[in-house]
Amino acid sequence: MQPMIKVENLTKRYAGVTALNGVSFEVQRGEIVGFLGPNGAGKSTTMRILTGFIPASSGRVEVAGLDVFENSLEVRERVGYMPENNPLYVDMRVSEYLKFRSKLKGLPRVERKERIPEVLEMCGLTDVSHRIIGQLSKGYRQRVGLADALLAEPDLLILDEPTIGLDPVQIRQVRQLIKDLGKRHTILLSTHILPEVEMTCNRVIIIHHGRILASDTPDNLMKTLHAGGLIQVEVRGPGSDVQAKLRAVEGVESISAKLIEDGCVRVAVTPKPGDDPREGIYQTVAANGWTLRELTRTRTTLEDIFVQITHEEDEAEEERREQRRSVLR
Repeated sequence: MQPMIKVENLTKRYAGVTALNGVSFEVQRGEIVGFLGPNGAGKSTTMRILTGFIPASSGRVEVAGLDVFENSLEVRERVGYMPENNPLYVDMRVSEYLKFRSKLKGLPRVERKERIPEVLEMCGLTDVSHRIIGQLSKGYRQRVGLADALLAEPDLLILDEPTIGLDPVQIRQVRQLIKDLGKRHTILLSTHILPEVEMTCNRVIIIHHGRILASDTPDNLMKTLHAGGLIQVEVRGPGSDVQAKLRAVEGVESISAKLIEDGCVRVAVTPKPGDDPREGIYQTVAANGWTLRELTRTRTTLEDIFVQITHEEDEAEEERREQRRSVLR
């Protein structure tokens, strides 16, 4: 099946600054994909190119099989876009604004009459449809932006930081709304809020310094990357012996320990990638007659993965700079 988004070697330069450097990725139909990266990584630039707002310096982008640069109008008809700073006419009522936007999008009158109540219901705006937008909370304004993006029943929804500035309750509401929309639309969700991606998306694309560093499901990234997943062990026994024995357990890469009161030692065990040495740790403690007070493994999070990948890229980038400096000397 043809992907909803296909990006090949996308590059964007601004006055000597390279915002995107040979970016390539695909988004399949029906996916909710998190586009993850720190501020300034190139997320918003990529989304603006995808929606035809700005041109690329080089590369190729297709949406629903259409070239974004050659068929810009046709692509825009298939895309619903909510930018980071959700632009709304705050003096208009919700229903008036959606009617105005539907006219701009070219929806026929009969279709407008059906579609506006549908998106109001879908986004939980029916009860505030006659309220002035400027009087609504930030959460409801985000819902209005989503309703606007949905008016033309787009194949693809592109949402840039949809929960920025919301309180925890509003974030949950918008997050659930995005999950519900994912049943009917392909969604590309840009954010730097890590739990947002972990709780909403079924695949993650990590971008940093204008480069794609990883693209996979969070579960697969956790399996293939050595990120987090420390094992915490607390043992009543001689500190130096405990450390030496645990360090020798198969599957253990390294340990760090500190002595605590009552003759106990607390050890943080870093396992080797793909290994789970907890059974070996238990057997070692039991075989030496020590008392095991705790044996737990911390859950690897998307934050662990993100920190590891971006840290490795920062180190590689610094290495590349040093090599360039040495050539110039």
